Amino acid sequence: MLFKAVIGALVVVLIGVLSKSRNYYIAGLIPLFPTFALIAHYIVGSERSIEALKTTIIFGLWAVIPYIVYLVSLYFLLNILKLPVALTATIGCWMLAAWVLIQLWNRWHP
Repeated sequence: MLFKAVIGALVVVLIGVLSKSRNYYIAGLIPLFPTFALIAHYIVGSERSIEALKTTIIFGLWAVIPYIVYLVSLYFLLNILKLPVALTATIGCWMLAAWVLIQLWNRWHP
């Protein structure tokens, strides 16, 4: 757990540094580094079967959809809402998209 906390803190610091740099837009790439995916894949792969890991990987590919919903909704909501309200609303959009994804996954993947 401490290892995950340190990684998370380092990621936040890196995002902060990059957001102040000339290449500020790279700060949007850093959260997509598969730090936590690596941890999750290692745990699933070592505690379950390779088939379970492959299923986790396929679900991870579909899990990009809620993130896309988050980005698209934020892009458009910034035109009509202040930043804190837009971010809050986009979290709701992400949660709804994630819930729909999980419901569909559970229906189609026993």
